[in-house]
Amino acid sequence: MAKRRRRRNWSDDEKRMICAQTRLPGVSVSQVARRYDVNANQVFNWLKDPEFAAQQDSEDVGRFLPVEVVEPTVLEPPVADVSGEMQIELGGGHRVTVTGRYDPDALAALIRKLTS
Repeated sequence: MAKRRRRRNWSDDEKRMICAQTRLPGVSVSQVARRYDVNANQVFNWLKDPEFAAQQDSEDVGRFLPVEVVEPTVLEPPVADVSGEMQIELGGGHRVTVTGRYDPDALAALIRKLTS
């Protein structure tokens, strides 16, 4: 005659612990059930019960952050406010004369082109 299995009584904390282990990545319910010698169907029934289902940690919950949409500001290129005259001597005896207002970045790019 086969030996009859003794019915086990699991505490609520034990059920929660077993259910929590089923939520780990890469772990199946059947693996956890075998580890604790419980029928996998019993563990599935515990998982359906909100009292024993593993509670997600508050750290794992996705959150929305407040976002404020602002109008983009267009930055105009800086313009030197010079009303005089500037002479730049380049290699090879060439000379560039700049009068009035100018864009320093554009002038630097022009000088780089002329000297290359």
